[in-house]
Amino acid sequence: MEKLRPCIAEFIGTFALIFVGIGAIRTAGENVVAVALAHGLTIAAFVSATMHISGGQLNPAVTFGLVCSGHMTWGAAIRYWIAQLSGGIAAAYICLGLFNRDVIVNGTPQLATDPAIGAVISPGQGILVEAILTFFLVFVVHGTGVDERGRRVAGLAIGATITLDILFGGPLTGAAMNPARVFGPAVAAWFWKAHYVYWIGPMLGGALGGFVYRLFIERKPMPATAG
Repeated sequence: MEKLRPCIAEFIGTFALIFVGIGAIRTAGENVVAVALAHGLTIAAFVSATMHISGGQLNPAVTFGLVCSGHMTWGAAIRYWIAQLSGGIAAAYICLGLFNRDVIVNGTPQLATDPAIGAVISPGQGILVEAILTFFLVFVVHGTGVDERGRRVAGLAIGATITLDILFGGPLTGAAMNPARVFGPAVAAWFWKAHYVYWIGPMLGGALGGFVYRLFIERKPMPATAG
């Protein structure tokens, strides 16, 4: 049960993020401020609610960053990844039942392809943007939710980071920063366009965020083994 409780918390929190995210994009459309606030507030609420149970990760890239910084074992990470991806899939399928496939596709982060707004993002550029945005997120997670010296309203800080990341990256890549945010809708709608971007970018950014915080902020040597 001690291993199950955190997984349930991760499932619920990730479910909420994908459920609200799809619905917010359906409602707000091109209003990036509204979409950013919807995602940021959801993360702030559910990180706060699950922090004492699972650490409030709700994101495979955040989990990977914690593995890379030596704050989580591989065994725990695998359990969390299963819970997070399952939560994303469940949320996307429920949205599919409520709406239709087009809503799920439109509610999935995608690379910008509109030259009229000066934004045509290649997969390589998308990976770079997602990596940088996820680096910011994982760095803030470590600084406010992991490092005991700096724990200050972690849920609010992490939610604010999600919001500011989407304000910048939403028009470019959708600012997923989270493989589960794209994987759940991809399974439900069978929509895999440039899907790899949203794994490679966030996982690279998460790993770098974990390494940088561990080595330069915590100033601790990397452990001999993380699992």
